[in-house]
Amino acid sequence: MCPRVIRSKSVLPSPQTGFTLVELLVVMTLGVVLLSMAAPSMNGIVNSQRSIALSSELLASMNLARSEAIKRNARAVLCKSADGQSCAPSGGWEQGWIVFHDADNDAALDEGEQVIERHGPVADGLKLTGNQPVSNYVSYSASGSAKLVTGAFQAGTFTLCLVPVSEPDVRQLVLSSTGRARLKKGLASDCG
Repeated sequence: MCPRVIRSKSVLPSPQTGFTLVELLVVMTLGVVLLSMAAPSMNGIVNSQRSIALSSELLASMNLARSEAIKRNARAVLCKSADGQSCAPSGGWEQGWIVFHDADNDAALDEGEQVIERHGPVADGLKLTGNQPVSNYVSYSASGSAKLVTGAFQAGTFTLCLVPVSEPDVRQLVLSSTGRARLKKGLASDCG
C-alpha cells in the first residue's frame, strides 16, 4: 500500500476589512457639511412652529373670553398684562395677557373681578402687536360681539412677527365686530 500523502493548505492571513483613517475622516467631513446645510432649514421650521403656536394661543384666549362673556351674560375682557395682575397701558402683547370678567365694563381689572386665564410673556424673538382698536384690550359683550368700552363696535388686527422679520412666519389674527376671530398669513410689510 502506498502511503497517502496529505497535503496541507497554506494558511495565509486574510486581508483586513474596515476603513482607513483617511476614509473615516472624509466621511465625517461630508457629514458635518451636510448637517451645517440642514441647520438653517431646521431653524426656520422651529421659528415657524413657534409663531403658529403663539397665534393659536392668542386665538384660543380670545375664544375663551368670548365664550365666558356669553356664558356669564356679562362683559369679559382680554388685555395685555406684564404681571398677570393688571392690564398694561403700554408695550406690546408679547409681554403676556389676561382674560377676566369685567363687572364694571371699564376694560381694567379691578378688585373683585375674576381672572379667568393668565398667559405669560412670549418667547424672545417674537413681536405681537395690535392695531389701534385692539392695541390695549379686546372686550366682549354678553352677546359675544366685540365692543369698546364706549359701546362702539371693536374690530382690529393682531400681527405676530419674528425678530428679525421672516416673511413666511408673519401671522395675523383678524377680529371682526361680531367677535369672531380668524388667523391668516401676513406680509413682512405688516410688521412695520
